[in-house]
Formats: sequence, C-alpha cells, structure tokens
Amino acid sequence: MKKLFIEDINPENQKIILRVDFNVPLKNGVVQNDKRIKAALPTIEYLSKKNAKLIVMSHLGRPKGKKVPELSLKPAAERLEELTGRNVKFVDECIGAKVKDQINDLKPGEILVLENLRFHKEETENDDEFSKELASYADIYVNDAFGSAHRAHASTHGITKYISKAASGYLLKKEIEYLGNALKSPKRPFTAVIGGAKISGKIEVIDSLLPKVDHLLIGGGMASTFLRAMGYETGKSLVEEDKVETAKKLLEKGKDKIILPKDLVITDILDFDEGVTGKIRETGSDEIPENMKAVDIGTSTIKQFSEIIEKSQTVVWNGPMGVFEIEKLSAGTFKTAKAMANATIKGCTTIIGGGDSASAVEQAGLSDSVSHVSTGGGASLEFLEGKELPGVEALSDI
Repeated sequence: MKKLFIEDINPENQKIILRVDFNVPLKNGVVQNDKRIKAALPTIEYLSKKNAKLIVMSHLGRPKGKKVPELSLKPAAERLEELTGRNVKFVDECIGAKVKDQINDLKPGEILVLENLRFHKEETENDDEFSKELASYADIYVNDAFGSAHRAHASTHGITKYISKAASGYLLKKEIEYLGNALKSPKRPFTAVIGGAKISGKIEVIDSLLPKVDHLLIGGGMASTFLRAMGYETGKSLVEEDKVETAKKLLEKGKDKIILPKDLVITDILDFDEGVTGKIRETGSDEIPENMKAVDIGTSTIKQFSEIIEKSQTVVWNGPMGVFEIEKLSAGTFKTAKAMANATIKGCTTIIGGGDSASAVEQAGLSDSVSHVSTGGGASLEFLEGKELPGVEALSDI
C-alpha cells in the first residue's frame, strides 16, 4: 500500500486525530462485543507510547444526525480505558468549544474520545465545514477504520483535504494488504466462497473474482437464483427473478470455475425471527418440491466444498452457506468454517470477508484459526469488487 503509515510519522507531542471503528453493540450502556475496540488497540497503544496527544473519533449506529443518548460512545470509551489501562477522557460532543478546550488540555500520551460523529448529519454528508473543523483539532490524521473506508464521509475523506498528513493505522494497513495480496498475487489454487441471501449484492464481486480464481463456490440463498438460471425447480426458495438472466451470464462466464450445491437442506416452514422450522430433509438441487425452500447446503456439497477449500492455497469467504443462526440449519456454514481452519493449518491463506461470515466463524469458535477476519463487511465487498475505497485513496501518498 503506497500510502503514508503511522510508522512513517513522528507522533511525539503531536495532536493526532484517529478515526477508528467503534461501531459496537451496546446493551444498557455496556459494550456487548469489544472486538472492534480490540482491533484498534495496536494503533492506539503505538501512538500513546510515542507520546502523541490522541483524539479518537468514531460513529456508532444510525442516529441520522440527531443526538440519541443510547448511541453515545461513552461506553466504548470506558471499555477502551479498561483494555488499555490508561486514563481515557470522554467529551459528549465531537465539535465545538468544549471539544477544543478538552483537546488543549491533553498532555502527551493521553487519550480523548469524542462523541458519536453521526450525531451530526454533516458527517455522512461529507460537509466541508464539518471536515475543516475536525481537521483543525490536530496536526496529523490517522485512519484505522477499515469498516468505514468505503464511505466518503467527513471523518474518513473530507478531513484529509484540510490536514497536511493523513496516514493509515495498523488495522487498515493489515486489511488492505491481506485482501490486496489475495487479489493481486494469490498462491494457487485460489478459491472464493460466496454465500448470503441474495445475488444482487454480490454480482460485481463474482464478476470481478471470476478471472482471478480457480474455483468459485456458491452457497446460501443466492444459490437458488443460479439453480433457477440452470432451469431447475426451486420451490419456495428465495429467488431474485430479475437476476436470473444475470446469473445465466455469470454461469456462462465461469462455466469452468463456478460450483453450485449438488444437494440442499430444505424445509416447508421457516420463521427466522422465532427460529422455527418445519420438516427438514435433504434433497438433490434439482429436486426441490414446490412447497419447500432451500435453507442450507447438503452433506455432499459440504464434503465437496470442504475438499476444495482444504486443497487450496488462498481462500476468500464472504457470506454464509445457510441460515446458520438456527442451529439445525448451521452445518453448511460451520463446516465450511472448519474447512477454512483445516486449510490454514496446511499453510493456506484464509480470509473471512467480514459481516455475517465473520459472525459465523466467531460463533463456531474459529476466529483465531484462520489467517484474517475482516472488520468491514461492506468495505471488504467493495474491495473484492475492485473498487477504490475513498477512505484509503484520501490518505497521503508516499
């Protein structure tokens, strides 16, 4: 990545404004999962130990430009203090006189967390004045929020126009390097595993990956649209009718690489919210009865997909293989996660592309058994599509 990196700058006694991704789940004012906070610790610790005056900013949830007390970043600041063992200050605004006063009082090595950026609509609007104000608080800008790097917002993009140095942190650099190396110079065989409910969000990813991969395995609800494109009956399975022709074109383009499920787990009733299913059985992919719907990949497909993954040298996975949130329908997803872990042991570079895939691997207890779990579902998808990420492009060149 030919962009300025925090090890290229001298943070000593400098005011540094750091964009992180502290978009964490809260319950009764307590952080329920601190994974994203922990992911930012290497950058925070590095800058603190180098005696930077550190100003930390992030968004949380979707308050839509209004102050929503339940979406305050104060619990994240408190958790950061616990994790670092340092005194972490918090200010209940992200711009204005109160913020300036707190920043002016910062001593080298101290940390100040600003309030939720999205309490101001100017953040998501990439407003110039808002960007300029954020930039005025610091000498150097550091972005370590990969999960927001695909957004051209004030704190990820606009701010860089008004500050002389804009560098990446450890997490952002790690994310870009893992995904970048996988796409530009993968060890082969290179396999992509693509799942999730709908094909519509993954068309560009599949199209971009097909020329690069040796195998592209398709599972999840989106497989049904491809099966319909092959002329199979899909019963009540989720099919995007307006994408059937697109699926046909992708199948033609990837006829030697795309592998669809040969069998599926089906049910007649599925209430996702209640976690309820009706009768469950397996069937061939071309034999789904009209009153049944596909909810997971079947035993033979799991075996086939696992064998391909475990013989690969690079694997990128984005999207679950079925409704893994319901235990009876989780085998396809969790066994795919296990295959990823087995492949890693054999020396394969295994990358989980964030979002539901990351949740599934965590639920399977295998997050530490793969090479890399991305912190940004949307950002990793856009990167896999070959798109430039505004938050990365805006950083200073070296």
